[in-house]
Amino acid sequence: MLVYPQIDPVAIALGPLKIHWYGLMYLIGIGGAWWLAGRRLARFDATWTRDTLSDLVFWAACGVILGGRFGYVVFYNFEQFLQDPLWLLRVWEGGMSFHGGFLGVMLAMWWFGKRHGKSLFELLDFIAPMVPIGLGAGRIGNFINAELWGKASDVPWAMVFPAWSDPQQLARHPSQLYQAALEGVALFAILWLYSRKPRPTMAVSGLFATCYGLFRFIVEFVRVPDAQLGYLAGGWLTMGQVLSLPMILGGLGLMAYAYRRQAAAQ
Repeated sequence: MLVYPQIDPVAIALGPLKIHWYGLMYLIGIGGAWWLAGRRLARFDATWTRDTLSDLVFWAACGVILGGRFGYVVFYNFEQFLQDPLWLLRVWEGGMSFHGGFLGVMLAMWWFGKRHGKSLFELLDFIAPMVPIGLGAGRIGNFINAELWGKASDVPWAMVFPAWSDPQQLARHPSQLYQAALEGVALFAILWLYSRKPRPTMAVSGLFATCYGLFRFIVEFVRVPDAQLGYLAGGWLTMGQVLSLPMILGGLGLMAYAYRRQAAAQ
């Protein structure tokens, strides 16, 4: 069993002002994606300026944050929202959903593309290889916060999380690190290598959706579901798996359609 590193969730405290590691992880994810997007900008569209890219990153970030919050409320805790509608605005109390953020980014990119003469999937194909940076950083933030841990386990790398987070004090799967490795490191490597060569429009987006959905579906088997939802069926099916399955099927469909359309055009 490994010892959980006792890291203060507050990275910097200046009097009443507290900056949490989780918030810094968002900045790292957005900043890293911005930097890599700048390196790929000429390949994507040589007519775009850095200001255009800055606007793209800004609207994508808005899609992540607003969509992530709305998604968590709708998918995971809609009953609490009905009881306390203002809870939607209290983001500092926690609660973000990747799937909601994914939909938020799609909506933001559709709107941005309409203004700049780009299709939705042209933009999604461009930003998809950079997204795993934020995903990986976010999961590290979850780990520092000692939240979203996994099921009890006797694997050698199981950890006992702090008592304020896990009153049962059981050795558990550090599922946040599994997700950081898969959704962050592995997904980044797959998409970055795949997108180095020209691919038909929709293919990179399809690969992203397929791989993320598959990785998330797998990790959900060892991750404890949200307490207010629990398992949806069979003692194993979680909301995360229900939301990931359409991503897997939709991603495979996008890739098949992209290559079929390219073959027909040739």
